Amino acid sequence: MDILWQYQFRIILLGDSTVGKSSLLKRFTDGIYSDVADPTVGVDFYARSLDIEPGIKIKLQLWDTAGQERFRSITTSYYRNSVGGLLVFDLTNHKTFDHVREWHKEVSEHILPHNMVYILIGHKSDLNKDRKVTQDEAEQLAAEMGIRYVETSAKCNSNVDRAFQLLSRDIYELMKMGQITTRDGWDGVKSGLTTRVLYPGDEDIEVEPREKSCNC
Repeated sequence: MDILWQYQFRIILLGDSTVGKSSLLKRFTDGIYSDVADPTVGVDFYARSLDIEPGIKIKLQLWDTAGQERFRSITTSYYRNSVGGLLVFDLTNHKTFDHVREWHKEVSEHILPHNMVYILIGHKSDLNKDRKVTQDEAEQLAAEMGIRYVETSAKCNSNVDRAFQLLSRDIYELMKMGQITTRDGWDGVKSGLTTRVLYPGDEDIEVEPREKSCNC
């Protein structure tokens, strides 16, 4: 029987309403973009597989959470069962950037004593004329939190794949070092039908910088 995937990572998207979480996921999983998007109610589910390295396929189980406060009691139940999180803000709305720390704190407290692997996403980079958050501001926040920062545009398909690939590879590297393992009763990482044993010191995974300019 062919192996569909070696590992499954559950990843959650976090951030205020209207920052474009659903647009990012639809672009990443279906390759489509729409200017009109209905607000997420509760939690939506998406999936896509990635080849992390030769012979290693990762299935990403992606959860799109509602940013509105009234759905918070629903979305918090998904925090503990996620291994990775995209902290998404709108580059044209400084308030959504200001709220990133709150999202990070809320999730981190809910998953104690465990940790989540994060990446900070500045979305809607195609609207550069309306930008309210500078790249320096965002990079400083990411450095303070010890995470990566990527600017994306679902509309122009700029850096969308790269953002998910970077987060997935960071999780995989931590698995190779033994810092993340599968656990009974936890759905953050699951093994497929067969497991390739990971050893510290395996050949490092290199991520080629693939910045794409937005010409839309």
